[in-house]
Amino acid sequence: MSEANDYASTFAMIDIDGDGLISAPELQRLMETLGADVREEFAVHAVEVIDTDGDGLVSLAELTAFLETPDADPPDPS
Repeated sequence: MSEANDYASTFAMIDIDGDGLISAPELQRLMETLGADVREEFAVHAVEVIDTDGDGLVSLAELTAFLETPDADPPDPS
């Protein structure tokens, strides 16, 4: 499986409502499902870091670009 397919599969798992975009609540819900204790502020910040068009949501293209940027800083959980 290619990285692009991996990204699309991961994206689809996070995109709970299937609208083609990831919101902060969707990201928070996924992380909580995985056992992480995540504050809403962290999820909002994570989306802001990845969101390049400023719409407050993450598209597959934005997620892919973020994951393929070697010097991308992960969101600070503090």
